Amino acid sequence: MLLLRVWALAAFWLATQALAKKSPEVSKTKLENLPSVFFYFDDSPVILTLDSHANNVWRSDDDGKSWHKVEGVPDGAAWDITEHPFDKKRAFIFGEGKEHWYTENRGAKWHKFKSEVPLSLVQPPLIFHARQPEWILYSGRICEDDDDFFGLFCKEVTYYTKDGFDSEMKKLREGTHGCMFARSSPIFEAAKDETVLCIVNGNTAYTESRRLLISDNWFKDSEEPKLDGYKTIDGLAGLAGIQKFVVAAVKTRGTDEMALYVTDDTKTWHRAEFPHDHGGLREDAYTVLESTPYSIQVDVLTTRAMNPMGSLFTSNSNGTYFTRNLDHTNRAVEGLVDFEQVANIQGIVLANVVKNAERVLENPTVRKEIQSVISFDDGKWGTWVPLKGPDDKRLNLYSVTALADGGRIYSSPAPGILMGVGSLGDHLAEYRDCDLFYSDDGGLTWGKALTDAHKYEIGGSGSVMVAINDEDKTDKVSYSIDHGKNWEEVKLDERIRARLLTTTPDSTTLKFTLIGTTSDKEPYVFALDFSGVFERKCKLDKGSEDGDYEKWYARLDEEGKPDCLMGHKQYFWRRKPGVNCHVGEDYKDPKPEKEDCECTKHDFECDFNYVRENGGKDDKCVPARDVKLSIPSGECKKNEDTYMGPSGYRKIPGNDCKGGEDLEDKVEKKCDEVTTTPSNGNVTNVKTSFAGKRVAEYFYLENAESASKSDETIIMRTEEQEVWITRDHGATWKRVLETVNVVSIYPNAHLWDAVYFITPDAKVWYTLDRGESIKPMASVKTKPNRQGLQVIDFHPTKRDWLIWTGQKECDSPSTCHSVAYFTKDNGEEWHRLLTHVGACKWIRTEKQQESEKLIFCEHFKDEKGNGGGNMELVASNNFFDARRVKFDSIIGYATMAEFIIVASINEDGTSLKASASTDGNTFAEAAFPPNFNVPHQTAYTVLDSETHAIFLHVTVNPKKGFEFGSLLKSNSNGTNYVLSLDAVNRNEEGFVDFEKMKTLEGVAIANCVVNADKAADGEKKRLRSMITHNDGATWEYISAQDADGKDHKLCDTSDREKCSLNLHHYTDRVDPRDTFGSGSAVGLMMGVGNIGDALTGYKDGDTYLTRDGGVHWKQVKKGQYQWEYGDQGSIIVLVEDNALTDKVHYSLDEGESWTEYIFAGNSDEKMRVTDISTLPSDTSRKFILWGTREGDGNKFWTVQLDFTGLTDVECDLKDGDGADSDDFELWEPKHQGGCLFGRRVQYNRKIRTHNCYIGRIIKQPHKILEPCKCTRNDYECDFNYQRGKDHACHLVKGFTPPDHQAACKENKDLIEYWKPTGYRRLRMTSCEGGQELDKSGESNYCPGHEKEWGDQHGGARGFALFLAIVAPIAAAAVIGWFVWTRVLGGRFGAIRLGEDNNGQSPFVRYPIIVISAIVALAVSIPTILGAIGSWASSKLTRTRRYTSRSSFARGTDYSVVNTDEGELLGSDDEDEF
Repeated sequence: MLLLRVWALAAFWLATQALAKKSPEVSKTKLENLPSVFFYFDDSPVILTLDSHANNVWRSDDDGKSWHKVEGVPDGAAWDITEHPFDKKRAFIFGEGKEHWYTENRGAKWHKFKSEVPLSLVQPPLIFHARQPEWILYSGRICEDDDDFFGLFCKEVTYYTKDGFDSEMKKLREGTHGCMFARSSPIFEAAKDETVLCIVNGNTAYTESRRLLISDNWFKDSEEPKLDGYKTIDGLAGLAGIQKFVVAAVKTRGTDEMALYVTDDTKTWHRAEFPHDHGGLREDAYTVLESTPYSIQVDVLTTRAMNPMGSLFTSNSNGTYFTRNLDHTNRAVEGLVDFEQVANIQGIVLANVVKNAERVLENPTVRKEIQSVISFDDGKWGTWVPLKGPDDKRLNLYSVTALADGGRIYSSPAPGILMGVGSLGDHLAEYRDCDLFYSDDGGLTWGKALTDAHKYEIGGSGSVMVAINDEDKTDKVSYSIDHGKNWEEVKLDERIRARLLTTTPDSTTLKFTLIGTTSDKEPYVFALDFSGVFERKCKLDKGSEDGDYEKWYARLDEEGKPDCLMGHKQYFWRRKPGVNCHVGEDYKDPKPEKEDCECTKHDFECDFNYVRENGGKDDKCVPARDVKLSIPSGECKKNEDTYMGPSGYRKIPGNDCKGGEDLEDKVEKKCDEVTTTPSNGNVTNVKTSFAGKRVAEYFYLENAESASKSDETIIMRTEEQEVWITRDHGATWKRVLETVNVVSIYPNAHLWDAVYFITPDAKVWYTLDRGESIKPMASVKTKPNRQGLQVIDFHPTKRDWLIWTGQKECDSPSTCHSVAYFTKDNGEEWHRLLTHVGACKWIRTEKQQESEKLIFCEHFKDEKGNGGGNMELVASNNFFDARRVKFDSIIGYATMAEFIIVASINEDGTSLKASASTDGNTFAEAAFPPNFNVPHQTAYTVLDSETHAIFLHVTVNPKKGFEFGSLLKSNSNGTNYVLSLDAVNRNEEGFVDFEKMKTLEGVAIANCVVNADKAADGEKKRLRSMITHNDGATWEYISAQDADGKDHKLCDTSDREKCSLNLHHYTDRVDPRDTFGSGSAVGLMMGVGNIGDALTGYKDGDTYLTRDGGVHWKQVKKGQYQWEYGDQGSIIVLVEDNALTDKVHYSLDEGESWTEYIFAGNSDEKMRVTDISTLPSDTSRKFILWGTREGDGNKFWTVQLDFTGLTDVECDLKDGDGADSDDFELWEPKHQGGCLFGRRVQYNRKIRTHNCYIGRIIKQPHKILEPCKCTRNDYECDFNYQRGKDHACHLVKGFTPPDHQAACKENKDLIEYWKPTGYRRLRMTSCEGGQELDKSGESNYCPGHEKEWGDQHGGARGFALFLAIVAPIAAAAVIGWFVWTRVLGGRFGAIRLGEDNNGQSPFVRYPIIVISAIVALAVSIPTILGAIGSWASSKLTRTRRYTSRSSFARGTDYSVVNTDEGELLGSDDEDEF
């Protein structure tokens, strides 16, 4: 009996112990501060956290039970921390300076490593190699100021290590803006381990000139890939590795649209093509989502950013063609998208869409109504269905944009088990009104788990689900061991507000970590261990249905049967929900198994160059737009023939299907369906008439390189204020805004798809899509100004940021003045900037250190009456909440490339002085040559600064009708000037006879007054043309040898001083766009002129052409002709000037021969052609003649000339350098011994005898060869020196040489400087050795560089002024002329509008502001992207970053193109709490 009692007591004790073990184990630790970074090492119980308040890292090696500071890192030294994504044992701690630490054993021991420079603030600090864990790229910054915490004045640099920082890292290269290993993904295989891709600076500091370089040897050498298959492309905005792809994002000048280029081997790239109606990828408007090994997922913003929605697209297997999957996706402003692929299961995708999308589109302030949808077929179009909640009610869940927790939102590696916070009903409720739901069938059906919103986690491969209230403080944790059907609670000894609930990244253990704060803000971490809840470990018996595991198929079809995807059915062996056992396989991910399926049509995709006909998943595959299919040799002799060709389908790579359908077999094709219509060898024309005597203005909308559209759009306003648009270069015209009186058209100079239409009232219409839709602006504060000021100024990079200069108090002329307003939302709301203003403009320069809000305004200090009196220049970077006076008394200012030039009034009040700045902050007064003595400088014309120097025309003789002046050239900061050419001609309006050749650097033509002394006394000006081939360092008369084209000679052309070619220049042009050269026809220039010792009348001139940059000219037509270049110079069209004509002449061989084409059907159709035009880039084969007919009255005509029928053969350009390997020859300029700025350069030019068209833009130059030895042509006279009759540079009498030591202060890295020799090296030259004329003096070391010194010595078409006029950048680049006259007794007169000689509206596009003599200033502000990137901003704001599941850890599967840096980088946002 006693024995029985003992056994009974023992049994009872064991039972109570067993019952006691069923409660989870909880341990608690108080933290000093709430962690800002928290992550598990994968497959381990080790956790690291960053306390960013105390700058310490803490470690736990027992799933959060106990904690200690890491050893080997000084207290307070940790600034940030990151784990290695491809090595489960490595992590890195970053110091704020140059000391950092790494661990190779999950933080048990830390090793210090040093960097030469601090971390970058605009790039991720480390970039990792997926195959070589010790190969790492380090992103750093080189700063001019060590105290520059924000990195505003820093240069980016990248280093690398091949041993995980065991040894000193090595420099990869400077000037980087994002580098990555090609093998940044474990499944990217087609590249060498050493292959690195970097975005680097281009020829300017602006983002639109950044380039992509690829190197296989750590940048000992590198190559620039031809992204579009035939040329390199500038404007690289970002790089990302996505599964088996590398994606490059490109944004070129003139658009905010991005182009995506995709490669799977870094050698061959293809542009990703999207459906034509998607509207384009915007720079801040698309997100590359978590993608599959066989496709890329991209969500594209389709609305304004304020309340964003998008459309989801999926690519084919090579990433080249995208199809639409889902519309109206829910997005956050930061670029996050409500989208998730269920972990570990192929084909199940959840997303959130906006139900009331139409209302949100109409009014962005409307609250979005969110609905959740799910697809079990890889998200294909038409496969999305609502989530099925309890009682078949619609369930809607919070997703990524809510950021309720880190990592994945719904799923984990636990097979088929999902959780989410949401609500039942028509759309998603407020978070506090939501409950916790679960699904254990992969999202097919959902049940309610707990009331109220909860944080949640899944562990033990689905053995346990844990949740804690997320609406208020609580002391209870809920858990379920049967897939969410039943829940129990465990009590905490603190009442906390939950901040984080997480477990190991693979969700395989039964241990969880909970972080929360008490009511007094004290942070605690709780370790939760559910091991004791289960009786035993589950056993797998695949042969028994009664075992602990079930065979669970991941996807079911509509009949509930296992479904196929990628040629197989996927299933798992997973724990049954009703058994009291746990999987017990810590750190062992559940592995899917598969059964092969028979092939069906869904296992095939469109082959390369084929697309789905209408974008649907079941549509047939047809050839893509503009694709020419190749026909087998010997086939298609006749159109009615047939041949066997590709089907257009291919089996998706990686698809496992067997047998069944085979869509890859060749099919019979009809020849007439694939051959293009052959060219007929004819030129065609289309004539259109318009009401009005003439066209008032017209603008071509160029196509940016990264834009997806390729139309040839022109917007034209007639004298009758009618607006017409053509999209096919004048073949068909459509009138728009028929009831609106448009007085001016303003194309956006920076975004070429945007155009604004100004009316006389306070109403503005605009288009952002090249005229496809034209909308009224929501509001405009005032009518346009009456002072002739530019009405709208466009921000260089922000499409919706505008400055409007309107009028106020204009009932009386004595009180009427201008007021400036700004908007940041394209006119939805306007805010006043400043009253009594002149020109107000956004400012942007390469060295600008101010914010993107920097604005300069001319401001009348007294703010009285109509704005007369003294005008000051004020600046602000906060929309004039505060302002700084830059100059007390000015006439005007201008920006040109990297310079800002200000014309201010001297203290004497009778003359002007010029000042320049390269950063918008510091201005330096221009120092003119010492012998340049103009007592009263009354007129400046800023001409060009594209070669890092300003060409400034200073009027010497302002006498009306006899104007001329000196052409000065500055140094690189725009302050010291030397005389380039004297007595350069100018007209009354301030235009100067000076033009730079766009396609060849350093070539310019100017007209000089050869009788300057007599002209100053009133003798008629005699002009001669001169040319320079070294950027104005030396000038010579234009050679006329062999140019006459007639048997007799007008003069001895061998004596160039007495007999040369003279050309009618800018001051003689009716249209300033009719320049000598072309923006794309290399070496070609044309002009009307004569041979002799002076320029004669225009009617006496003939038409000349050069094809070698002005070295040799020849007469191509007797008489005066207008000209235009097409197809990058392969077509030249001439039409007789100022005469009734019925024909044009064209050349297909650069002027060697000419063909006549009659466009008039009869004599009544003869036209007096006033202009001939084509795309400003000269890349089209279509032209327009503008003119009138005799006796037509109030009517003018356009004639479209179409040369596309001449040939349908596209010129073949191969990569090789062999001149005869294709349709192009390699051409080298021959002037100056073949050296152009110290280097030999080769250009691609079509072989003149080849009958083909160029089409695509050829990037020039083709190749820069070896540098030349320096000659005198590489130098110009230094400051205080001038060129003598012997052509040498001599010190001006009475002046001292310049102080060259000043260069050491400007460049702290400079080691030495040289004593003045009289010469200074041209900024653009790259010559080496030879005659180094600037170094023939004595070398001295710069202060602080004595040791290094000892070691070293011991052992556009047209000049940029007129770029402002050439469409489409004309609208924002206004030209103003400021005049001062003695008629007003030396006082500066009131501003008034210039004379309207041609009857245009008073709101003319190019107003002339008259005050006295002239200061002509041009504006040409380029575009920029940039600021602090997402990585740095998250560090500076100390946003908490908690990672809970590895799939999203550190953003490896989620790339956001953000508005700050515009780069395609992994965003940390989805890992933030």
